[in-house]
Amino acid sequence: MSAASKKAVPFKWVALGIAVVALLLAGVVSYYASANPDGLEYVAGKTGFLDSASEHGAADGPLADYGTQGVDNERLSGGFAGVIGTVVVLVLAGGLALVVRRRSAKSDEA
Repeated sequence: MSAASKKAVPFKWVALGIAVVALLLAGVVSYYASANPDGLEYVAGKTGFLDSASEHGAADGPLADYGTQGVDNERLSGGFAGVIGTVVVLVLAGGLALVVRRRSAKSDEA
């Protein structure tokens, strides 16, 4: 099959596929990730200076410690936090892509 005979996949389907895969990874696969995802904290515990750490400003936030505040089930809590974070990143990245796309379209017209 030649390159000319292949049909292009519309961008919206590619974007939707990326979003679905990202949300599945964030909501489902993230549960099977390491129970100690913070490498710096792990090393601090191993080397003995973890007790000198202080809480940061967002320690009481709704998505602190890789979970969702108010959700008692650890699996659901982590999944919700992953999905919320993924949606925020996808929206920001999509908005940035639209801005850059419009800006480059305007510069091509000038």
